Amino acid sequence: MEMRKVLAETLEGLMLKNENIVLIDADLSKPNGLINLKDKFPDRAFDIGISEQNMASIAAGMSSYGFTPFISTFTPFASRRICDQIAVSCAYAKQNVKIIATDPGISAEYNGGTHMSFEDIGVLRSIPEIVIFEPVDCIQLRKLLPKIAEYKGVVYIRTFRKEILDVFSENDEFDLFKASKIQSGEDISIFCTGIMVQETLKANEILKSQGISADIINIHTIKPIDKKAIIASAKKTGAVVTAENHNLIGGLKSSVCEVLSECYPVRVGSVGIDDQFGQVGKMPFLKEFYHLRAEDIVDKVHEVIKNK
Repeated sequence: MEMRKVLAETLEGLMLKNENIVLIDADLSKPNGLINLKDKFPDRAFDIGISEQNMASIAAGMSSYGFTPFISTFTPFASRRICDQIAVSCAYAKQNVKIIATDPGISAEYNGGTHMSFEDIGVLRSIPEIVIFEPVDCIQLRKLLPKIAEYKGVVYIRTFRKEILDVFSENDEFDLFKASKIQSGEDISIFCTGIMVQETLKANEILKSQGISADIINIHTIKPIDKKAIIASAKKTGAVVTAENHNLIGGLKSSVCEVLSECYPVRVGSVGIDDQFGQVGKMPFLKEFYHLRAEDIVDKVHEVIKNK
């Protein structure tokens, strides 16, 4: 199922239950799948046009009057374009604003380099008290969005927009602030997030055929990161690989390395964007170009295990 469809359905349910939840969009309600909410909630769903900084400021103002605003746009416009408004009007002012950022990293595809947000987590992670969440699939998005709505504070939701296979089952439950163990293993810890969880699971099939046992952990909330889960896994395996659809500077790799360097130093290898800009292309081409494939994870695992 498309994640934007699940986003719209879940948000509609939340708005039906809570009349203080409002939606503010910056001219992207149709591609983000939220356009029907304007018809269902004409007094609580607003399109303010291509003015993202104003959108964030309006959200902060509405929050100060007791509303819970969700703002929505593509990832680069939800991060670097409105960074000051997020930092000052929302976070510093301790407002209750939720930021829906779609098409992260290479999932921007044909929108090209200007829309490929390889740096959004790094841009926002240094802002105090902000929560950064990236769901793996529709199930995780559906189950954690209500918890995000209940949480008081600024939450950045970095989400894929189109169709994606489920990793988890409907029986799985999640804690917004705890990592999700996908598989237990002894030889290598793989910490992965977003679309790279799918690639990690493909890599795992190759690793299993090679006799390598991987401890696979989904880090769906990158800030605040689950330190206990990271340390416990690293102590068990003694070697770590991270996999992310983001610049290796400032994102998951940086977060994991900060934890391990202070608490339990081990060798870390990383799969992600190696300090590059985006470009136009479809996902298969972009995964190959930026070395984000299952095969790249397998190669990195072998490199780290060899040197651990």
